[in-house]
Amino acid sequence: MDYFSNFGWVEAIDAAGLVLGLIYLWLEFKASIWLWLVSVIMPIVHGYLYWERGLYADFGMEVYYVLAAVYGYAMWRWAKARETQNPASPTEGERPITRFPLRRVLPVAVVGLALWGVIYWILITWTDSSVPLCDSFTTALSMIALWALAQKYAEQWLLWLVVDAVCTVLYIYKEIPFTACLYAFYTVMAILGYRQWLKKIPA
Repeated sequence: MDYFSNFGWVEAIDAAGLVLGLIYLWLEFKASIWLWLVSVIMPIVHGYLYWERGLYADFGMEVYYVLAAVYGYAMWRWAKARETQNPASPTEGERPITRFPLRRVLPVAVVGLALWGVIYWILITWTDSSVPLCDSFTTALSMIALWALAQKYAEQWLLWLVVDAVCTVLYIYKEIPFTACLYAFYTVMAILGYRQWLKKIPA
């Protein structure tokens, strides 16, 4: 109740982030290229929120999100869709949804662990973060998941599933209830999104 009785700018931004997040999730679920436009706007909202709550790695992640949004749009729009066999496909000219190649699992896992370690070291060395282990973990895995989304791998949903579940607990702890609810919803939708994208993989 104290949260709502002291409703201010931070709480309003928290609520705005919830709305943007739902729009983003719907576009991602539909595999719409417009999700990348929301990916440019949403970091501004969440970046301020995370800084106010001392989630410094998450704040830094928002800068990465903007750059990744430009990269993701380019990959979806202009990457050659050699795997697409159906010339009448409504997504012709865009990158098709594919499975995560097994040959990339090990190198991506190594990169993810390295990112986690580096970000954790930065947090404990240069910030007063009270949750450096979880903050660095979700940030590192989010970077990998966003790259997988740009590649349009169906398994990017499974990576987000882990990120979203951990973030839900983290944001409850940090007293950001709207964002926590959003990520709880993300966790459920990650399962549904994965199933939906599997159906969209070209035969």
